[in-house]
Amino acid sequence: MRKTASAAVAVLTGALTIGVSTGSSAHTADVSSSTVASTHSSAYTPGSKDDAQNDRLRAQLKAALARNGVQTNGAGQARAATTVYFSVSDAPTYAGVVRDGASVWNNAVSNVKLVEDDGQATLTYREGSDPNGSYYSGDGHGGGYIFLDYDQMGQYAQVRVTAHETGHALGLPDHYEGPCSELMSGGGPGPSCTNTQPDATERSSVESIWANGFAAGASKTPNAAPKVLVH
Repeated sequence: MRKTASAAVAVLTGALTIGVSTGSSAHTADVSSSTVASTHSSAYTPGSKDDAQNDRLRAQLKAALARNGVQTNGAGQARAATTVYFSVSDAPTYAGVVRDGASVWNNAVSNVKLVEDDGQATLTYREGSDPNGSYYSGDGHGGGYIFLDYDQMGQYAQVRVTAHETGHALGLPDHYEGPCSELMSGGGPGPSCTNTQPDATERSSVESIWANGFAAGASKTPNAAPKVLVH
């Protein structure tokens, strides 16, 4: 998510991560956009510079949709839901709305579940001030971190922000031109939009992405830098 369509987005080189978070990776409350290389933009409001990231997520989604929707364990039973562990220890101000955003997805889909566990977290939430706003950095398959900007969280519906960014972590791209009824339309409909629920297409897409569990995700390389930032 970004505050404006022209806001810069960072792309970090390095292996994708889905490893357990550590205290050394935590952001402080004051985070500057200078801490990352701003080469692309992925805005909360409509913009054109986030095409590469959204194209990557769309390709991942297209591949998932091309596979069978429900995988089995070989005995004719549906595969058990994959658990993505998350931590809010670095975002204490927004712990409640992060949990609410996770509950949105837990109530909406069955192939993946978000569970809070600091010790096993592959997805972490952080808070602070950044002129570029809130964003997700990671592999789009349960790993990485979500940064929540104080100013932006004061402007937009907070649970919508957290649920939207969590949608990126589950593999969904932005769809700014969509209506408020679409969670991944983000800031396209404007700050007055308070819908926190994914629509039927978004729910179905996440189910397809996670039908194979972590198989379609990134390598579990510990302590590696996330490759992309998504807003």
